[in-house]
Amino acid sequence: MGIDGVIEPIYFLITSIGFVILSFIQYKKTGKTLETIYLSILAVFFIVCFIILNFY
Repeated sequence: MGIDGVIEPIYFLITSIGFVILSFIQYKKTGKTLETIYLSILAVFFIVCFIILNFY
């Protein structure tokens, strides 16, 4: 477990799940705001990164 420049794909999945939960909480609290859209875009981006790292 050293710093060798390899990022495990599971970190992208965990981060995307966190962004999905945060965007859901933000949407329930304030509705559709710029922050909610930003968190949703980040969640989608990290899910896409996870898929790319796993399957390509």
